[in-house]
Amino acid sequence: MKIAILPGDGIGPEIMAEAVRVLRALDLPGMELHDGLVGAAAWRVHGHPLPPETLALMHACDALLFGAVGDPACDGLERHLRPEQAVLGMRKELGLFANLRPAKVFPGLEAQSSLRPEVAGAIDLMIVRELNGDVYFGEKGMRETADGQREGYDIMSYSESEVRRIAHAAFRTAQGRSGRLCSVDKANVLETSQLWRDVMIEVAAEYPDVTLEHMYVDNAAMQLVRAPGKFDTIVTGNLFGDILSDQASMCVGSIGLLASASLGAEQTAYGTKGAYEPIHGSAPDIAGKGLANPVAMILSAAMMLRHSFGLEAEAARIEAAVASALNAGALGADLGGTMGTVAIGDAVLAAL
Repeated sequence: MKIAILPGDGIGPEIMAEAVRVLRALDLPGMELHDGLVGAAAWRVHGHPLPPETLALMHACDALLFGAVGDPACDGLERHLRPEQAVLGMRKELGLFANLRPAKVFPGLEAQSSLRPEVAGAIDLMIVRELNGDVYFGEKGMRETADGQREGYDIMSYSESEVRRIAHAAFRTAQGRSGRLCSVDKANVLETSQLWRDVMIEVAAEYPDVTLEHMYVDNAAMQLVRAPGKFDTIVTGNLFGDILSDQASMCVGSIGLLASASLGAEQTAYGTKGAYEPIHGSAPDIAGKGLANPVAMILSAAMMLRHSFGLEAEAARIEAAVASALNAGALGADLGGTMGTVAIGDAVLAAL
């Protein structure tokens, strides 16, 4: 049971330390933790945000626990050397195409949401975001127009096979929940989305136990704040999923509460290989101050145990400890509290 520990930049090392403490407290037989460098931390040592040494570690391990990358000091680097390229490179290298982003309000934290407590309290959804296509991986660049203006371009595209594989992942996810799947696109104006919708309808025939509905992304954004409780499982493309999952985090109360799993087709002796990370960034403004909320990182470790190692009981144990700690007042500044990173980690460990 080999796990790559990749703290990254900013608050990454601080929150990762708490997740590692929780994992070690479970005393799982055969668990090996192997440290690696990514992002700006890797660039400073190896000259690249995702060096060969880290790639080798990723391939050698059964799962990856990833902190955060990003450093303003690297903003002037060529794009392929910027810390954020480590995330895209990791997903592409390992074929991680399905991103699972759960959003659920913890009992007692309904008032932390910007929505009315009775609306926020109904949130319990899963966003399935495609990770390997869309504008993030399409052709891009800068060029000059005929009249001498600078023009930036990013090409959005999806192949039928890319849509089909994320569709199957989404339908299977919906089967494990309430059997309701909402596919989000912009088929009224985008050919990419029309293909997306067509393939979703085709794949739906293989899952008669799942009810499929379609929604334009602008309407989905509105419904997430109007009536988020109507959603159960959402499937969408890379760009729309990036935006909607961050919106869902604020409906819950804080981006510091939400974990994610990035899964591919590769299977290990334990289960599906994947990378697990909080959906927030490196937060360089609070890095090193001990203020970061480690909950999303800890919950990412729980998702890892569930999806890559089949350890459902241990994953549920971590999630229950987090819920108990939060309900007892283990809140950081992002939730209006005063507790720091280590103190929140202590509270989770005490409830474990």
